[in-house]
Amino acid sequence: MALDTVPLVNGTSYLTLYAKDRSSFDKAVGFYTHLIGLKVKEKHDSSVLLYEDVSRLTTSLKISIDENLSISEEVILKNIEHLKQVGESQDWRSIQSTIAFETSDIARIISDFKSKEILYRVIPNELAPLEVYAADPLGSLVVFTTLKNAFGVNAANYSTILTQVSKPKILNDSSVLKLDIISKSQKRNIAVMTSGGDAPGMNANVRAIVRSAIFRGCKPFAVYEGYSGLVKGGDYIKEMHWEDVRGWLVEGGTLIGTARCKEFTQRPGRLSACKNLIDAGIDALIVCGGDGSLTGADVFRSEWPSLIKELLDNGQITREKYEKHQHLNICGTVGSIDNDMCSTNATIGAYSSLDRICRAIDYIDATANSHSRAFVVEVMGRHCGWLALMSGLATSADYILIPEKPSSSKEWQDQMCEIVSKHRSRGRRKTIVVVAEGAIANDLTPITSKDVKDVLVNRLGLDTRITTLGHVQRGGTAVAYDRMLATLQGVEAVQAVLECTPDTPSPMIGIKENKIVRRPLAEAVKLTKSVAAAIDSRNFKKAMELRDSAFSEHLKNFMAMNSADHNKPNLPLEKRKKIAIINVGAPAGGMNSAVYAMATYCMSRGHIPYTIHNGFSGLARHESVRSVDWISIENWNSLGGSEIGTNRTLPSEVDIGLIAYYFQKYQFEGLILVGGFEAFLSLEQLQNARVSFPAFRIPMVLIPATISNNVPGTEYSLGCDTCLNSLMDYCDIVKQSAAATRDRVFVVEVQGGNSGYIATFAQLISGGQASYVPEEGISLKQLEMDINSLRGSFASGEGTSKSGKLLIKSSNASEVLTTEVIADIILEEADGRFDARTAIPGHVQQGGIPSAIDRTRGARFAIKAVEFIENANYDVEHTAVVLGIERSHLKFTPIRKLYDYETRLKKRMRKDVFWNDIREIADILVGRTKLKDQSAAM
Repeated sequence: MALDTVPLVNGTSYLTLYAKDRSSFDKAVGFYTHLIGLKVKEKHDSSVLLYEDVSRLTTSLKISIDENLSISEEVILKNIEHLKQVGESQDWRSIQSTIAFETSDIARIISDFKSKEILYRVIPNELAPLEVYAADPLGSLVVFTTLKNAFGVNAANYSTILTQVSKPKILNDSSVLKLDIISKSQKRNIAVMTSGGDAPGMNANVRAIVRSAIFRGCKPFAVYEGYSGLVKGGDYIKEMHWEDVRGWLVEGGTLIGTARCKEFTQRPGRLSACKNLIDAGIDALIVCGGDGSLTGADVFRSEWPSLIKELLDNGQITREKYEKHQHLNICGTVGSIDNDMCSTNATIGAYSSLDRICRAIDYIDATANSHSRAFVVEVMGRHCGWLALMSGLATSADYILIPEKPSSSKEWQDQMCEIVSKHRSRGRRKTIVVVAEGAIANDLTPITSKDVKDVLVNRLGLDTRITTLGHVQRGGTAVAYDRMLATLQGVEAVQAVLECTPDTPSPMIGIKENKIVRRPLAEAVKLTKSVAAAIDSRNFKKAMELRDSAFSEHLKNFMAMNSADHNKPNLPLEKRKKIAIINVGAPAGGMNSAVYAMATYCMSRGHIPYTIHNGFSGLARHESVRSVDWISIENWNSLGGSEIGTNRTLPSEVDIGLIAYYFQKYQFEGLILVGGFEAFLSLEQLQNARVSFPAFRIPMVLIPATISNNVPGTEYSLGCDTCLNSLMDYCDIVKQSAAATRDRVFVVEVQGGNSGYIATFAQLISGGQASYVPEEGISLKQLEMDINSLRGSFASGEGTSKSGKLLIKSSNASEVLTTEVIADIILEEADGRFDARTAIPGHVQQGGIPSAIDRTRGARFAIKAVEFIENANYDVEHTAVVLGIERSHLKFTPIRKLYDYETRLKKRMRKDVFWNDIREIADILVGRTKLKDQSAAM
């Protein structure tokens, strides 16, 4: 029987097995040649070298005789007998390591094993087989799989892998044969559960945990219905397989369920949960939920030693199980739409909920403006005002009410009426007030939406309506950011439970700016509960201090922007400056938000804001400088594109002297550039021109804004999130079409220039089978491997739903292998087994309405830029800077440093490809095998 022409052992090019004597040697050679179909390349008296394809010299297997091997045929038979006795009660991979083979003809393998009476096991069952395990004559466990990289070795992931398997060794008389092939990390049975309120992205988190666990040689389980399922046990705790989580990225809520459980809050309930985990063989638990759920998890871990001791004393578990399960590793991933967990910038589901709110307020804006009405919008957040604050900031709401910063009953009414009246007097026809459901006055009296409506009606005479968004905020699929966050946290959580020891505090997986981090779970929960306690004790200052630092920053920004042009500026006259803003490059989501925030913040501080329309060419040709009127920009937060216009023209391509003249004419004292790589080059040219033109000797800040995310000095550019959301929606629809058509693959071409950022993250959030990027190019061998993987995936998914496949190709990945050519190659190689089509979203990727992230980050970056200009003293190098996010920091970096040392000018991108680890994760979670050498770009 011949296997598909793909590497036999994932990531391993040379494997040696050892036999003690001639008899065992001959049996092993017969097994791998006659039954599996390997061919003899070289044969010697005491060894044989086998290849899958001798002509192509693909992956090899060597079998050698070693008479000094301290293992007898009796022990091998004992090991095989042990597998037979274990049967279905235990995963064979948890007993010994495996050698992995890939095949698309798994039914024939099963048939051959039956006819030869070879011991085997099928997962999940023979009706829909995905994996087949068997023991070879040497006692080694062999697995045949239809999935790429679902099991076995991957050299890209394990730096310590040997290219040659060590000799078998017996641990003790009752142990089984072990091959040191996968990893030195301890294998675990890892359970995942979702608890508390559901949040978009939980399914992506479960998917990542399940597949990451399988990839690392562990056995994953799902606990259905949260802690209730943990207490009930039985069918509520189920083993999960690779295909079980197919299509989960696009599903909202949580497919494994969640429920409140009073029993778990009592020790008898936790005792039952302990026994159920032990009975299932589970020794690690990952909980996705809010602070209450994670508190329960930490209590469970702290009680574990006493719980298992009680089970032993009561005779409910054996001494063997007691010794084996001395410790339970627990890790938390935070799923909460309120974003109320301390020690992390964002929780899974929060930005999806914020997106729903912003869209709803955008819709309400239109009808409010039509009728000159006021709307009171109630959003979730019993103890945290994050949703109300961020939605107010993103939609330019007139007023917000949150629990962290209350005023007296009289003060909030007076403040709200004063601001709304001033906004109306400046020409605003609509009024939006956002109320968190936990909003209170400083005497802890609740403030309801009806209270707010009554004030607006009775004191201002406004026609007022109430909109309570309710559970709409929880519904729907996760936005791109939450899919990414949930996936990366899931992968990190598996790694965390594998690395934790009994002395390691239970970790919580969070994010700091752009970096996934681990924080002590107990400490994070304690800080979170301290916020509610501080509010209950009316210590609101402490409550604000306990919140993430970005929370206080956003609140300060909202208050400043909200008072623009209405209150007396709070900056001394001598410190006020004339500051201009210009967009350079292609349009990107968040550009208008940055302009709006810059202008309104300048007004509140006393600076004079100017906009330069249509880039540097507009300035040089038409003197397109405009002062900003507050009412003319009131809706810009929700507008896509660039309202002040943009183009790719550099200062050197027009009259740079004329540009300097206009800078001097308007006496600009600061410049903010918003754009992509053209804006980066423009900033460098303006800095160089300072020698000749004194008008450029002013502080200048670049806010990166491009869907390519190729600007040196930052890992995030405005527009990326909007682009990824547009691509996510597009890919979801295309994938749905592919699934409905049955056995179809779409090759989706994405933008990004010479940067593979968009293609990489599009693969991660859409579940694409592969992505091709300019940094790697496309090799024919890799394409062949990907087509073989598609063939196997369609074979294993036969008769199931959600079987559509995607390949993501960056437009500049290859000049020869275009999107159409790749689709044609796939169609030709498919042999009628499946279909292939192209899908090119084009400029749809620039997005329409900016995402909530790009709106709020646009505001944050713009205000940071104004503050930099406000406080900067002139310096040739350090006053021309790029504002960006680098891992866990938001920082300003001099353009000179970036241009000279961190830029690939010909490729128009940064030198450091910071998303390489994301590529690896995206490939792992779809079972893709990568070539080791990706340097030969077409």
